[in-house]
Amino acid sequence: MTGSTRTPSRTRHKSPESSVHRKVHAEFGGRLPRKRPVTGTSPGSPPYDSFDGISHQLCTQHLLRDLEDAAQSYPDAIWPGQIAEALRGLIHAANVARGQGLAAVPAEMTAEHLKLFRRGVTVGLSEVRRVPGAKSKQPPARTLLECLRNREADVLRFLTDTAIPPTSNQAERDLRPSKTQQKISGRLRSEKTTRDRYAIRGYGSTAVKHGIAVFTAIRDALAGNPWIPPIPATA
Repeated sequence: MTGSTRTPSRTRHKSPESSVHRKVHAEFGGRLPRKRPVTGTSPGSPPYDSFDGISHQLCTQHLLRDLEDAAQSYPDAIWPGQIAEALRGLIHAANVARGQGLAAVPAEMTAEHLKLFRRGVTVGLSEVRRVPGAKSKQPPARTLLECLRNREADVLRFLTDTAIPPTSNQAERDLRPSKTQQKISGRLRSEKTTRDRYAIRGYGSTAVKHGIAVFTAIRDALAGNPWIPPIPATA
């Protein structure tokens, strides 16, 4: 089992022996439950949420897919489309603010979209009722709406910090080559070899994010003149 942590300027691949993956392996027998990738942008499943001091950004692309499913399940309902449209508007506002070099999205750019987002959630919760019983399985739409209400901060964290991506797309792209290699070979090699491979992949991916070709970065590193990522500016 492998993992990837990424930001717009850095990539770090984790080996199967990382602390997160050891915990997942112990609690779930090496298998992750179906998850909603949340930063960065992390899964939002119990093993990840249980770590203290980590802020999550739930993957908005997965949430939008769930809203599309809800729209199909409740074709006469207005709230799925309203929430999805508002969420897309907030993502656009974050992209504009990031392009302007702003650290957070100004309130005046989000006020109307936030109002529509929250009203849509409220209406949806009133229409999709909970199934009675503490152990009763809830409708997927109800679970989604409760997530949007109870974890709004994690859904919309990209508004308060434009360095946080609203989706996990880049992390999944960074991880895909490693997962492909694992599927082809049917296994990973030794822990040391795996750590070395991920260190090289992470270094190369980080270089690309700074406009440096992978082979150039590796060649210079082997020649004793390694490229070093700049230290991020602190707020």
